[in-house]
Amino acid sequence: MRKSFLSPGTGENRRPLTFGLLVLVGGLTVCPVVLLLLGSLTEGLGAFGRLTLAKYRAAYADPGFAAILYNTFVFTVGSATVCTALAFFLAYLNTRTNLPGKVLFRILSVVPMMIPHILFCVSWVLLLNPSNGLLNLLLREALGLSASPFNIYTLPGMILVEALLDLPIAYLVLAPALSAFDATLEESSHVCGASRWHTFFRVTLPVLRPAVLAAFILVIVRSLASFAVPSVIGIPGRIYVLASHIYRLVATGFSPDYGQAAAVGTSALAASIVLVVLYRRLTASSERFVTVSGRGYRPAIIELKRAKIPLLAVVGLLCFVWIVLPVLVLGYVSLLPYSMIPGEKAFALMSLKNWRLVLADPISRLSLRNSLLLGIGGAVLGMVLSFFVSWVIVRVRSTAAGILESLSFLSFSFPGIVIGVGFLWFFVLTPLYGTLWALLIGYIATYLPYGIRPLTSALVQIHSHLEESSRVCGAGPLTTLRRIVFPLLVPGIVSGWILMATMFVRELSLSVVLSRPGTEVLAVQILRFSEDGLWGRLAALGIVMILISTALVVIAGLFGRRSLRAFGLEAS
Repeated sequence: MRKSFLSPGTGENRRPLTFGLLVLVGGLTVCPVVLLLLGSLTEGLGAFGRLTLAKYRAAYADPGFAAILYNTFVFTVGSATVCTALAFFLAYLNTRTNLPGKVLFRILSVVPMMIPHILFCVSWVLLLNPSNGLLNLLLREALGLSASPFNIYTLPGMILVEALLDLPIAYLVLAPALSAFDATLEESSHVCGASRWHTFFRVTLPVLRPAVLAAFILVIVRSLASFAVPSVIGIPGRIYVLASHIYRLVATGFSPDYGQAAAVGTSALAASIVLVVLYRRLTASSERFVTVSGRGYRPAIIELKRAKIPLLAVVGLLCFVWIVLPVLVLGYVSLLPYSMIPGEKAFALMSLKNWRLVLADPISRLSLRNSLLLGIGGAVLGMVLSFFVSWVIVRVRSTAAGILESLSFLSFSFPGIVIGVGFLWFFVLTPLYGTLWALLIGYIATYLPYGIRPLTSALVQIHSHLEESSRVCGAGPLTTLRRIVFPLLVPGIVSGWILMATMFVRELSLSVVLSRPGTEVLAVQILRFSEDGLWGRLAALGIVMILISTALVVIAGLFGRRSLRAFGLEAS
């Protein structure tokens, strides 16, 4: 009986597919890293034959580089500390207490991931910049102050905004660990006479240490790779971290130094890889801290009593600042000629002028078209590649499949602007330089894990006997894929497509390096508006960006439901 490539197990017929994916995924993930290293040792673009250490000497001998490293350390560790503390507080209230409205909060905790990071940063600049920030103007007028009480262009301001940006990720790491915590351990401590605080620090935190450290390190990795906060808040305040320093080397001035940018990028890449390895070790060793077993486990809910209303107010205020306020500020500013506090004068000056200017701007229209093309088409191509990679990882149990899995998730440790420099060194040697194809390849390489993860999880749930039964009944590979595998993978496909499409639409750090005239995207155009101080146009284009992301999610969800009904897997 003829075996198809969809058959489970290992065999000769699956080796070409596995080998081809190894070459493709390896090229997407390893190639830019190799070229980044070569670029750091090269005199200039296209001069790979002349190797030198001059770029490293210039980068690390720079008198200001020590301050950049210090700022990077304070920014990343500070953001991780604030973010992890807030996430632990929210996850504890949501999973261990009787706080009202917990179901709604579970939904709201994921919503901020739909707001592009650059827009979140801009909204805080519009609120707290020292010259005309809305909150500063309001406080100056209400309290009669001669100077603004807040200044977002500081290191604490960067830390606060980055912590709020990464809060959903840290929450999603900590919430499952807290919900699975066996409260009998705390009860035993109380029985022995320990106070609630003593129990918290001596029992609860030590048991949850792997999850807390994993969230902490993951936020450090994300803040190290962050470019929105350093560019929108850090650069105007002249507070440079590694990401903004690399951007300054490649995108500003009359003579960009790509070699020195590559030399600096190797430092960020090495630090990120070490942190990701540490994160994976922590998550892999978490079984040593398991407290939920087959017997004796019962989740316990803590009664908040009198603290219920005050804590609910704190969580409500945090959710408002975290989710609602950024969108409200953007919508409000998009209707005004300049920033002003709400009042009779502001409402009298409201108009759609900024919207008309944006929609009439040829570069803004081009960036909108490019982002839609990359978001929709790129996500489709990315999911096709993700399917084959996921199938090999789950169905082909071999050493090559294990290597493929490691390669496919390698890009998690790549800071976007750093790997963008690596891709730049690659594309400059090809006709792809300065085209949308360069952005498309860079996007897929960077965000491939976002498509693989949900598909892998879905494939694990589909027993290989279903595919074998289809083969025994005479169905070919494509028929098995269309009639058996694809219908059962619809939820995973929709989830992966949504993640990839929204990431592609809002991508900034990779785009600022690879984008050239004619290949502008929405995030890059918004950054240009920010640098020029065109806040009204920026806000209008930002609202368009949020609407596009929301529409993609809604359309994909409706398509997923319709597909499930067509296959008879959901009641109509």
